[in-house]
Amino acid sequence: MDNDNRNAWKWGFSAGAENWNGRLAMLGFVAALIVEFVSGQGILHFLGLT
Repeated sequence: MDNDNRNAWKWGFSAGAENWNGRLAMLGFVAALIVEFVSGQGILHFLGLT
């Protein structure tokens, strides 16, 4: 069994990199949903990219 702490923050390729990547992706997705709900515009339109 792998003894590395999968919640530890380590730079580079580590056992916890996939966990942190998923967590940060979920935060970004929720932030985009909140921006869209509050502003009534899509995230690209809100940022002026479309």
